[in-house]
Amino acid sequence: MAKAGILGRSSSVPRSNESLRIILSAVIGIMLGYLFGISLPTVNITKLHFPSSIISYIEDRNSGITTQTLLNHAWTSAASHKKNNSVSNPDEILKIYVPTNPKGAERLPPGIVVSETDLYLRRLWGEPSEDLTSQPRYLVTFTVGYSQKANIDAAVKKFSENFTIMLFHYDGRTTEWDEFEWSKRAIHVSVRKQTKWWYAKRFLHPDIVARYDYIFIWDEDLGVNHFNAEAYIELVRKHGLEISQPGLEPDKGLTWEMTKRRGYSEVHKVTEERPGWCTDPHLPPCAAFVEIMATVFSRDAWRCVWHMIQNDLVHGWGLDFALRKCVEPAHEKIGVVDSQWIVHQVIPSLGNQRMEKLRGKG
Repeated sequence: MAKAGILGRSSSVPRSNESLRIILSAVIGIMLGYLFGISLPTVNITKLHFPSSIISYIEDRNSGITTQTLLNHAWTSAASHKKNNSVSNPDEILKIYVPTNPKGAERLPPGIVVSETDLYLRRLWGEPSEDLTSQPRYLVTFTVGYSQKANIDAAVKKFSENFTIMLFHYDGRTTEWDEFEWSKRAIHVSVRKQTKWWYAKRFLHPDIVARYDYIFIWDEDLGVNHFNAEAYIELVRKHGLEISQPGLEPDKGLTWEMTKRRGYSEVHKVTEERPGWCTDPHLPPCAAFVEIMATVFSRDAWRCVWHMIQNDLVHGWGLDFALRKCVEPAHEKIGVVDSQWIVHQVIPSLGNQRMEKLRGKG
């Protein structure tokens, strides 16, 4: 019996030693882990990066949860977590990064980003109900000199109140136009000795004119006795034209057959030119072609054309042959409206007069 008791006590000693080793190993592991952890630099995640798959405006129609709600929740949760953190850096600022925002605005919540504007005139005082009494759907611009005021007055009267009127003044004279009532609600831009396409590139950015369905970019020397703007818009929509112009009076000097008015049709999109002028019947100047004197662009077409205009292309030479790059199929989306027609060069010498003014001799 004595021998058995001695054996029992000796067998319990190894078990105690093994348990002690396990406890010591655990304690040492915890200490090493703690020392290793505090040796690393502190990482504070203060930038919330939302992938495009989330930022795209997804709405749960059952719950009514929108992207803005998700962003607000994320922002509030992160801010609350930061506030409750006992060890925080007061200099740190919560940041948002939304890659689908316009360039330069990635740090803004999508709900407050306004990437487009308009040319609507706003009130300076008064009641909010007095703001934006009208919101025109179309824009017409003329590049003008005061000597052509009578012709511009006649042209503007062909456009209803559904059009914003914008005048680019190459002679610096603006206040004199106030003799016309319509001029008081028009937009005037005055830069001396510049051309239509110089103004268009700098003042008609697609994000500025995005509210307008169609943009008319016209010369000052057009006769409009047989033109009605609202009827023109109806025909453009009916025939699906993205880039167009009114037909030109056949009796006046014409450069291209494509722009000649046809008395038997509403619209034409193709023509036959002189032998050797067209290498392809679907390419300019036999199709997909209008001139740049009285061009009308849809909103989408103008967004493309604006980017194509080079900064030094002030006269627009060659632009009429390149317009087709902005619509597809071009030979179906570019055309001439015959039943609403105009006369070019009302005053034959006006082109020379304009060039003299631009050179500073007039």
